Amino acid sequence: MPGMAASPSIFEFIKLPRDRIETHFLDWFIPGKGQSLESYAEELSKRIVHENPVLIGVSLGGILVQEIAKIISIRKIIIISSVKLKKELPKKMVFARYTKIHKLLPTGLVNNVELLAKYAFGETVVKRLELYEKYLSIRDKQYIDWCIDQMVNWEQTEYPNNLVHIQGDRDTVFPVANMSNYTSVKNGTHAMIIHRAKWFNEHLPTIILD
Repeated sequence: MPGMAASPSIFEFIKLPRDRIETHFLDWFIPGKGQSLESYAEELSKRIVHENPVLIGVSLGGILVQEIAKIISIRKIIIISSVKLKKELPKKMVFARYTKIHKLLPTGLVNNVELLAKYAFGETVVKRLELYEKYLSIRDKQYIDWCIDQMVNWEQTEYPNNLVHIQGDRDTVFPVANMSNYTSVKNGTHAMIIHRAKWFNEHLPTIILD
């Protein structure tokens, strides 16, 4: 499951051994007005047809697969550039939860790819706009508002034993200072699923099959 506003193309450099791992991609859809994260996860879970899968989610997609795992039987959850507890959210998101300041963000400018990349990847991407045009496929204001609201208001206080958390030590969206019990990727940013694909290709098969 890709991160907010992103398409499965963010996984294009991830090459898993086909003889042992069958890969399926999930896509975002526009949520209904007032739809809860739990309801959204339930709707998305109906697109998963295999029994006992390993769920992998990036950023907000990592939060979403944790919600899906509360609905269907899964073997393992792997979250990347994400959080597993509400206390791991950065202070600015906790502040937004109580002040609702996130509702003032200029999300109406979602067709501004540079701004959207800042929301989705925590990066300024002036030199790579064409690249991010490809990865950021959803430009719907209602969807972006919904995503940000679900993220800052996520309430999880416990996580299951079958969860593996992979986090870059230079992630500016979800800083590791708030975290424990994770696998660190040196020099990994919030967009490391794209930029550090070599690390994932070397380590992800073992993590999945373990």
